[in-house]
Amino acid sequence: MIGTEATVRGGAYQRAIAQRRPDAIVRAVACQVLVALAEEGWTHGAVARATAQRYLAPLFVPDTALARAADTLVLGCTHFPALRAVIREVIGDQVTIVDSAATTARAARVLLNGRGLLRANDAALQAPALSFLATDGAARFAAIGSRFLRRDIDTREVELVDL
Repeated sequence: MIGTEATVRGGAYQRAIAQRRPDAIVRAVACQVLVALAEEGWTHGAVARATAQRYLAPLFVPDTALARAADTLVLGCTHFPALRAVIREVIGDQVTIVDSAATTARAARVLLNGRGLLRANDAALQAPALSFLATDGAARFAAIGSRFLRRDIDTREVELVDL
């Protein structure tokens, strides 16, 4: 499992995996530089590849006993799908990648559907309203959010909140 320092330190992924598969060997690695690369849009090329190699090689190099047993990589940060191609290049095709953001979205869809709260996918319906809340730096949030959403976000759309 790779994530931010806070995610790794929090241990939620490790506990959830252990609960479902007590026999699983889980290694959690904080990959702060990958977060920064995703935020800067440096998701391909030599820098992204070298950084992914630096973090992931110890987990997936075929010469280590742990790597031979490794069959899954959990992307425990919403930034990491932006780096999926370079991560795949580094770890190879034999490793399953679990995108926690996509998994969470699927679980939310099932939950909403089960409660009758899932919005119909009807072209006649009005487009959903979006609210952008940030704790710091509306301009930075707008720039990074625009990359992830693949649509422009005006800084005036970002509301700064104090948690």
